[in-house]
Amino acid sequence: MQNADGDAQSELFDLARSIDVHKDSMMQSHEEAIGGVTSGLISLGEEVTWRAWHFGIPLQMTSRITEMQIPNYFVDEQVKGPFQRARHVHEFSQDSAGTTMVDRIEFVAPFGPIGRLVEKLVLGRYLQRLIETRNRHLCR
Repeated sequence: MQNADGDAQSELFDLARSIDVHKDSMMQSHEEAIGGVTSGLISLGEEVTWRAWHFGIPLQMTSRITEMQIPNYFVDEQVKGPFQRARHVHEFSQDSAGTTMVDRIEFVAPFGPIGRLVEKLVLGRYLQRLIETRNRHLCR
């Protein structure tokens, strides 16, 4: 995703790690920060626990910021939650055209072979739509 404002990398970096902006962008899934950092900016080593509804099921997930280089990238990883493993890399770069944000998500669903099938058929596209919705919100 690209933001046309060439001076926006730091601003976009902070918006992407804002708990409040995340809550606003995920209103359709009723996401709420219920533990750890519950408002403001999350930073290296800090955790947030989210409660949300996805596929009509209430879920909780705790993630920790495991890497951060301001304003170039940060990584959040699931500490506890519905996935066997989940890692989300947020990368930011700036050039004369503006600021570019790239999200890279790696996840492994639970339930072995059945989970792999669900990843391919449902979860991958679902997570992509969630991230696209969130990113459109960030760039407004």
